Amino acid sequence: MRSIKNEKNLANKLILLRLDLNVPLDQGKISDTTRIDKILPTLNFLIRQNTKIIILSHIGRPKGKIVDELSLKPIKEDLQQKLKLKVKLIKKNIFKIKNRAFLNDFDEQILILENIRFYAEEEKNDRNFANHIASLGDIYVNDAFSCSHREHASIHQISNFLPSYSGLQLDLEVNALNKITSKITKPITCIIGGSKISTKINVIKNLIPKLNNIVIVGGMANNFIEYFGNNIGNSIKENDCKQIVKEIISLSKEKNCNLIYPEDVLVSKNLNGLSQNKKLDQISSNEMILDIGPKTISKILNIIDKSKTILWNGPAGYFENPNFANGSIKIAKKIIENNKVNKSFSVVGGGDTVSFLNHLNVVDDFNFVSTAGGAFLEYLEGKKLPGITALD
Repeated sequence: MRSIKNEKNLANKLILLRLDLNVPLDQGKISDTTRIDKILPTLNFLIRQNTKIIILSHIGRPKGKIVDELSLKPIKEDLQQKLKLKVKLIKKNIFKIKNRAFLNDFDEQILILENIRFYAEEEKNDRNFANHIASLGDIYVNDAFSCSHREHASIHQISNFLPSYSGLQLDLEVNALNKITSKITKPITCIIGGSKISTKINVIKNLIPKLNNIVIVGGMANNFIEYFGNNIGNSIKENDCKQIVKEIISLSKEKNCNLIYPEDVLVSKNLNGLSQNKKLDQISSNEMILDIGPKTISKILNIIDKSKTILWNGPAGYFENPNFANGSIKIAKKIIENNKVNKSFSVVGGGDTVSFLNHLNVVDDFNFVSTAGGAFLEYLEGKKLPGITALD
């Protein structure tokens, strides 16, 4: 990939900048600005280069129709405040913008075209649509790693029509994940959670040959607990996964990867209840496993302490109830402690994990935190991402 940060002579160029500004909205207000904050370095770089920036992005899934609640207006207002520059939201239908002269008529250095998913052609990866968008700029920059697993017109097809570059944030994402997948410093440990094993089985299979330790936590750990003959009561689990669990256990043994799942757990009869520590053979039929127990925490912290590289995807428990956040908190604090003395390199990804770290206000204490969901996992699976290959 060619990175925009290495390009000279960008002054007065029209830059089509694809970003992922798909932030959560609550009654028209942004409830988490992480995705906006992460792309500010790219915007500031392009501003310093005296370029004119045309932002392409989306919110939600309007499915090719105009949905007023999914306008990029809140994004525009947040960017204006953070950049201390005027930003113009262009609501005019893209097909009625015949040439770049229309955009040059605006004094603002940053323009935002309205939600690109208001056009059905975007998700269809329509070549003519991509060509029309490309005609509005001189250079295309993809700084939306989290969308780069999509074959969409403004991610994939557009690169056929303009000189195309990666943005600063996309560079950071790819370099961080390469440290996990190819430029590995061992010992390497992956802590992986979530409710479904089936959505992450290919990630696990791809990583196990490269890992020293794989730690299974969260809802998917319940399938392992049950597989080894324990009652998991009313705990969340994915059905018909015995074969998947068996495959993971077998592959771990074959590749000499240490597989860890909970030895003790915290349970309750409901999500809002108090916690009770139990051994695996003590769980009652009316109880739910909602966090890892102290013995398991101690074991995981010991593994983290001996690791040079950490990948974390998925909280250890139901952290929304503070009674079941202890496992995730202890894991986060241990990784941070080692980071601060350069003992390890850490990459964290996944919406729930990022939400948890934001809640603790510790996102900046990790080496790299990815806001990408599907793209993050597909990259770890070893898949080629259309938005990345388009820049090759």
